Amino acid sequence: MMEKKKLLGEERRTKLLHILQTSEQPVTGSELSQITNVSRQVIVGDITLLKARNEPIIATSQGYMYLQTGNTQKPERTIACQHDPSRAQEELFLLVDIGITVKDVKIEHPVYGDLTASIMVSSRKEVQQFLTKVTATNASFLSELTSGIHLHTLSASSEELLDEAENALKNAGILVD
Repeated sequence: MMEKKKLLGEERRTKLLHILQTSEQPVTGSELSQITNVSRQVIVGDITLLKARNEPIIATSQGYMYLQTGNTQKPERTIACQHDPSRAQEELFLLVDIGITVKDVKIEHPVYGDLTASIMVSSRKEVQQFLTKVTATNASFLSELTSGIHLHTLSASSEELLDEAENALKNAGILVD
């Protein structure tokens, strides 16, 4: 049986960049490590180097994504919400069911200042994967550090959908005015 070739340094980073740029779905560090025949930790270091070169790579709960740039920019809006952790699924399902992509969650920490984490969920399946990962890792929601207050960057195909999302969150008692 032939052993897979380990990709080295710049050749590996070029391969990683190509994979991320051509993938329509997030790619996990484990998948990238299998493709390049290196450890997941090496992949984390490579991604850090690529980000330092201003490559628009983000880490989401589903894996790494390359943010495509171009003239197809969708409308975005930042909203403020407040709820306890038991309503996270309700909030996210409400948004994705309208056709919203929840890009991130942000809080203002009293010591560290602004903290932002990428979520990038746009379907119930992605929400479920995100929440399963939170539970499986026994992680806390960022909003637990701020009495449930947090911001989300929302993206949609139209301003009308963003308006609809805000109204739905307001009706659910989640939106902070």
